[in-house]
Amino acid sequence: MSDTHQRRGRAARRAAPPARVVNYRGLRHPFQPQKVLSDDMVATIHDMALKVLEELGLRILLPEARQIFAAAGARVNETSEMVFVGRDIIADALVTAPKSIRLRAANPARELTYEDGALIFSPAGGCPNATDADRGRRPGDLATFEETLKLHQSFDVIHKLGPSAEPQDIPAHLRHYAMMKGQMSLCDKPMFVYARGRAQVAECFEMIQLGYGLSGDDFVDGAWATTVINTNSPRQIDIPMAEGIIDFARAGQFLIITPFCLAGAMAPVTVEGALVLQHAEALASIALAQLVRPGAPVSYGGFSSNVDMKSGAPAFGTPSHVRLSIGSGQLARHIGLPWRSAAGSAGNVADMQSAGENHMGLWAALMGNATLTVHAAGWLEGGLTFGYEKYINDIEALQIIAELCTPLTDDADNLAWDAIADVQPGGHFFATRHTMDRFDRAFYTPLVADLSNYGNWAAAGAKTSTERATGIWKQVLADYVPPATGIDVADRLAGFIAARHKAGGAPPVG
Repeated sequence: MSDTHQRRGRAARRAAPPARVVNYRGLRHPFQPQKVLSDDMVATIHDMALKVLEELGLRILLPEARQIFAAAGARVNETSEMVFVGRDIIADALVTAPKSIRLRAANPARELTYEDGALIFSPAGGCPNATDADRGRRPGDLATFEETLKLHQSFDVIHKLGPSAEPQDIPAHLRHYAMMKGQMSLCDKPMFVYARGRAQVAECFEMIQLGYGLSGDDFVDGAWATTVINTNSPRQIDIPMAEGIIDFARAGQFLIITPFCLAGAMAPVTVEGALVLQHAEALASIALAQLVRPGAPVSYGGFSSNVDMKSGAPAFGTPSHVRLSIGSGQLARHIGLPWRSAAGSAGNVADMQSAGENHMGLWAALMGNATLTVHAAGWLEGGLTFGYEKYINDIEALQIIAELCTPLTDDADNLAWDAIADVQPGGHFFATRHTMDRFDRAFYTPLVADLSNYGNWAAAGAKTSTERATGIWKQVLADYVPPATGIDVADRLAGFIAARHKAGGAPPVG
C-alpha cells in the first residue's frame, strides 16, 4: 500500500471514530470480597446457628413441611408446630445444594449463571405504590406495572426482572395472570413468580410453558421462574412460604431464601446476633428445599438491616446494613453457596438521602461480593413506593459499577508511553494523537449527571438530576420497542387466562 493510501486510511479513521461500545451483561465482580468478621467469628456464627436449629428450633406452620423434616430425622412437636433440625440434616443439604444455577430467559443472550463471582442486579420489588414528578404518588396499577417492565427491559444493567409496582387495580386472585403476561410480552429477561399459594404458583409455571412453548423437560432444564422466600423472623416459616419452597423445589425452579432480619425488631439488636438468626433461618429453609428435591436450585440470602429505634421504621444504607451485608457474604462463602443481598432506601423522595442510602447498600453488596443485589434501582420508603426519577438516578450508579467490571490491562496502547513522551512538562494531553483517537469512547458517558459548568447549567434551566431524570424515563418509554420473543405470547396465553378468569381465578393463601 502506498504512503498516500495509508495517510488517507488514517485520516478516514480519525474522521469517523468508532462509537463507544458497552456491555453490561454477564458482569463479574471486579473486587475481592471484604470482611467484617474474622474467620473464627464466621465459624462461631455458623455453629451457633446450628445450635439454634437443634435446641431452640423454629415454628413451621405447614404440616407437610413438618412431615418432610420429620421423615429426615428432625424432632417435631406437632402441638407447638416446632421443628428441631439436626446439624447432620443441614450438612447433607449443603452437599446437594448447587453451586451454580442456570437462570433461563426467553432471549438466550439474557440468560444468567447464578454463582459465586457473578454480579447480577434486580430492580425495586414489591412496591404497592409508585411516584413520579408528573403524576405524583399513587397506588400501583397495571399501566404503571407495565411501564416499569419497559424500563427494566430498556437497561442492560438490570439483569433480572422484579415486581416493581404491583397492579393493585387487579384483584389478588387474578393479578398473577396480568403480571406473568406483562413480563413475558414486554421483556425477555429472567422472570419472577410470587409464592402466593399453590394454585397461583402452578398456574404461573403453566403460563411460562404455554407462552414460550416449552415441554416439561425444557421447563426443568435450568430455572425459568425465580421467587423470594422471606422467613417470618424470628424463627418462623408461614404456610405460603413453606408451600413456595416445596413447590419450587419440586419443579426445579429457583428459590432465593431471604430472612428479613431487622436488628432491634425481628432480630437481636447486635450485628452478630442478627447474623446468627438470619443464618439459622436460611439454613433451615435451604434444607427443606433439598429434602424435597436434592439439587433443587436455591440461593442463600440476607436482607438484614436495622430499625430506627425511635420510630421502629426500617433503615437502609446504615453502618449496620453495610456490616450485615458483608458478613452475609462471608457466611455464604463459608457454606459454599452463591448469595443474594439488597440495596434500597428509607427516603420518601428522590433526594440526596435516598440516593446515598442506595449507594451505600450497593457498595456493601459489591464489597460482600453478592451474586444478586435486589432493590438495586427505584426503591423508596423502605419498599412502599417505586420512584421513576429515583430509578433513573440509581441506574446511573449501577452503570458506573458495571464499568468497573472491565479489567485494566498492560496493553502497550493503554500504558500510553508515546503519549507521555509527546507531552512536555507542564503541557496537556488534549491534542495528543493518543487522546484524539480515543476521546469519544475513553470514558463513561453519564446517563443523567450534568458535567457542565455552572454558567452552562444555569443557562440550560438549572435542572437538578431529579428533574433531568423525568425527561429520561419519558423518552425511554416513548422509544420502547417490545422484544421479538414477546410478540406471540399474549395470543398463546389468551385462552388460558380467559378460562381461568371464568373459573374464578386462584386466591392467594395466607
